[in-house]
Amino acid sequence: MSFIADFHIHSKYSRATSKDMDMQSLVKWAKIKGVSMLGTGDFTHPVWFSELEKTLEETGYGVYAYEGVYFVLTTEVSNIYFKLGRTRKVHNIIFAPSLKAAEEINSLLSEYGNLSADGRPILGLECDKMVRMLSGINPDVFFVPSHAWTPHFSIFGSNSGFDSPEECFGSETAKIFSIETGLSSDPKMNWRWLKLDRFCLTSNSDAHSPAKIGREANVFKEKIDYHQLINILRTKDKNKFLYTIEFFPEEGKYHWDGHRMCKTRLSPKEAIDVNNACPVCGKRITIGVMHRVEALADRGEGYVDILSPSFKSVVPLAEIIGDALGVSSDSVKVEREYFQLIKNFGNEFNILLEVSEKELKTKCSQTIAKSIINMRKGNIDIVPGYDGEYGKVSVFKGDEKESDKQLSFF
Repeated sequence: MSFIADFHIHSKYSRATSKDMDMQSLVKWAKIKGVSMLGTGDFTHPVWFSELEKTLEETGYGVYAYEGVYFVLTTEVSNIYFKLGRTRKVHNIIFAPSLKAAEEINSLLSEYGNLSADGRPILGLECDKMVRMLSGINPDVFFVPSHAWTPHFSIFGSNSGFDSPEECFGSETAKIFSIETGLSSDPKMNWRWLKLDRFCLTSNSDAHSPAKIGREANVFKEKIDYHQLINILRTKDKNKFLYTIEFFPEEGKYHWDGHRMCKTRLSPKEAIDVNNACPVCGKRITIGVMHRVEALADRGEGYVDILSPSFKSVVPLAEIIGDALGVSSDSVKVEREYFQLIKNFGNEFNILLEVSEKELKTKCSQTIAKSIINMRKGNIDIVPGYDGEYGKVSVFKGDEKESDKQLSFF
C-alpha cells in the first residue's frame, strides 16, 4: 500500500481559509482522501503552534501523529523585498524537524514580520538570508519554493519572481533541493528547463478548506520519516518516491494568460501577438504559467526526465461527479453521491487511481464509472484557467452522457 503525503496546507488562522481547518477536520478529510501524512501548515502562527504542541504526539524524529494521521511541521511564508531592481514576492514552505526547532524559527522570524497577523506571514526578509539564518538553527530545516510558476508570489512568477534559482537564493542555492510545481504546472512542463534538473519536484494541495486536501500530493512506496524525506528529495529517489499526483495543469487558475475583468483568455502565442495587452481594454494582462515556462525553457515539449519520479494527473472526484451529473461540484446531490462512493471504495485516491474498471462499473453508475475511466486515460476536455479563474474540465462529453443521470448502486 503506497504512502501519500500532502505537505502544504493551511490552518484556519491563514487569511481566506475555512474556519473548519482545524485538527479534527484535517484528520477527517485526510482519511476520506486517502492521505497518510500532512504538513501542519502555519506553525509560525502562535495560536496554531500552541494547538500543535497540545495535540501532536511525536512518533519518531520529525514525524508526529494525531488520530491515525502523520504530520510533519511545515509553514508557508511570504518573502517580500527589493532585489535586482524590482520588488520580489516569493512564497516558501519551511520544514522543521521538531517543535523545538519550529519554536526557534518563530522567534527569529518574528523580527521580520507580525506572525500573529496571518498563518502565512509576510516577511521583509530576503530568501537567501532566510535560508542562511534558519539553517543555522538546525541543519535539517529545509525549504521548498511554493507554487513555483504562479504569476504572483513565486520564485519564477511573471510579476515578481526571478529568472533562475540562483538569482533568488544566491550562495544558498545549494541548500534548495526541491520545488513545488503548483496547480498550474506539472512535471513535464518543469522538465523543459535544464536549470531544474537537479531539483526534486513535489506537489501539494495548498488547501484552504478541508475538502481540498490532497488535490495534489506525493506518493511514496512506504511510510517515511523526516530523515528519509530529506534523503529522498535530495537524491530524487525514484524507488521510494513513486510519483506525484497532479491537477491537469490547464485546470489551474493561472495556466494561460488573460484579463479576468474583461473575460479575456489568451494562449501564450495569442498574448505575444497582442503585445501582452488586453484586446478589450488595453491594460496589461496577467502572464500565466505556460507563457513563463515557454520564456525560460531550453527544451521542447515532450521531454521526459527519466531520472525523476513520474506523475499522474487527476480531476478531483467531486468535479467528476458534478460533470457526469450536469450539476455544480459543490451541490448537495454531488455531496451525497461522493460519500456513497467513499463508503463503497474506502477513499478518494483509491477510486481515482486503484479500483479496477470492472469494479467501478459494478459498484457505481455507468456515467460516473465512464467519467473516472476517461480521466485516467486523459480523455478529457479542458478550457484553460487564466488570471485567477480555474479552468473548466469536462470528463464526460456531451454526446456520451446518458439521458438518465440518476445513480443506482449495486
